[in-house]
Amino acid sequence: MRVPNELYTARPWRIHEFTKDFTLEDVWALPTPGGPDDLPRLVKQFTSNDDSEMSASVIRVLFAIRWKIGALLGLDKAEDGVGKRVASLRDRLPADLLELPDGPDFELVPLRSVYQTDTEYVAEMANKTCHVLMHIGWVPDGTGGYRGEMAALVKPNGLFGKAYMAGITPFRRALVVPSLIRGIGNNWSKYA
Repeated sequence: MRVPNELYTARPWRIHEFTKDFTLEDVWALPTPGGPDDLPRLVKQFTSNDDSEMSASVIRVLFAIRWKIGALLGLDKAEDGVGKRVASLRDRLPADLLELPDGPDFELVPLRSVYQTDTEYVAEMANKTCHVLMHIGWVPDGTGGYRGEMAALVKPNGLFGKAYMAGITPFRRALVVPSLIRGIGNNWSKYA
């Protein structure tokens, strides 16, 4: 289920301090009921090499198409990544966040950890089209428990990046993210 962007931006997330040049694409509630200290469990699930979250055939097909198109168009070259075409978000972090462990990197996709607190985890990737941040927050669910929220923040690279984001947004919102969220919910108990 999508969460209104205004609810996300009203939360006192640390990420707001150094991402004013990024656009918040969307925020999604995750079916991950838990207690106040379960963010590490969610991060472990997201970053593990267990690809069951991506087991839905629609996600596999769309990612396969994306990686094939990326290879044909040269969208994912190393020289267009974080630390090359764009500086890492880590370069903007205040000292207190730099002192924390940055959290695990993803094993199946090219997202690299930026920082992790007790309520936030941020990972990033960049290619020729954009610089993307995935923010996982751990929030009260309104019933005395907690759950995860996943937000995508993007900085497109020029007109091509803006066109690319406009082109993929309907597929991402209608197919990819809802299927991904179902997989996350189905596998949540495995990471207890």
